[in-house]
Amino acid sequence: MENLIPFTKTELAKITNHRSGEIKFGEKMLTIPKGTDPLVFLKSCEAQYVLLGIPEDIGVRANFGRPGTASAWESAIRSIANIQHNRFCKGYNLLVLGQLDVCEDMKEVEDLDFHDVNDRTKLSKLVEKIDKEVSHIIFNIIKSGKTPIIIGGGHNNSYGNIKGTALAKGKSINAINFDAHSDFRILEGRHSGNGFSYAYEEGFLKKYFIFGLHENYTSKSVLDIIKKKEDRVRFNTYDCIKIRKEKNFDQEINQAMEFIKNDSYGIEIDLDAIPYIASSAMTLSGFSIEELRQFVSYFAKNKNAAYLHICEGAPDLGEEKNNHLIGKLIGYLVTDFIKSNNSISLL
Repeated sequence: MENLIPFTKTELAKITNHRSGEIKFGEKMLTIPKGTDPLVFLKSCEAQYVLLGIPEDIGVRANFGRPGTASAWESAIRSIANIQHNRFCKGYNLLVLGQLDVCEDMKEVEDLDFHDVNDRTKLSKLVEKIDKEVSHIIFNIIKSGKTPIIIGGGHNNSYGNIKGTALAKGKSINAINFDAHSDFRILEGRHSGNGFSYAYEEGFLKKYFIFGLHENYTSKSVLDIIKKKEDRVRFNTYDCIKIRKEKNFDQEINQAMEFIKNDSYGIEIDLDAIPYIASSAMTLSGFSIEELRQFVSYFAKNKNAAYLHICEGAPDLGEEKNNHLIGKLIGYLVTDFIKSNNSISLL
């Protein structure tokens, strides 16, 4: 895992707001000890959950989106470090592995223009490079018997999550995606809008359920592609559940679970499905934060839940005085996942 920048105990202490009479996650979370092989420590440490940051927005740029998702990891880890360690959730259940080293890649894309065909090809090639690195790290986390929690970057990283998990498990996996968009676009070169279609085409993704598609932003061609694959790819729409009330939220998450639960599955969360959350495709209409938290909690409590991926949040695109709030939201989702998923081993 040479493309990993490990998170140090010193860095963790700097972002933890110590207070008398309180214990914060930052005081209890594990980091890779200096001079220790990350793979060896992964296998031997007691923490079940492994935090990985991907501070990039290259896939978003390649998909004609607004950059900014690179800032989510820093915002999230600052918030997570300051969650209270108590009987509801323990900080020592988390290993902060670190972040993918994309510094040079991010510098390379600063002056690229996605409207230029040649530049768009360069962007896609960089996404492919990140795909390989993400899948390698996820493979090693899963092989170590741990559960990855991936934060930051565009939804292009769903591909690496799925591929890495499938290779570690030795077979294709399923995915549930809480998203306003399908990210099942045509295979036109890698970007944040086709991570799932590439994973499906290459045999790493078995069954795929998209939860809460926005009807106004799903093309006829994508709907036609999904219809041809409805034995393995299904969806419901936000409009059907919350606007026309033709379907019920709780019944829909039950049906989605029935579709994916018999194999290992990844939980993919795109924050652009939530109103007023700063992202490259920010929306004014969508599910509530409470519904998203219920969704994460529900899908985390099954033994086949293999990982959690929270992406597309872009604090840099938000209100300057409150750009910490996306990190705080991610912190809630992380602990919701751990509380539900960890309860399985306690039964």
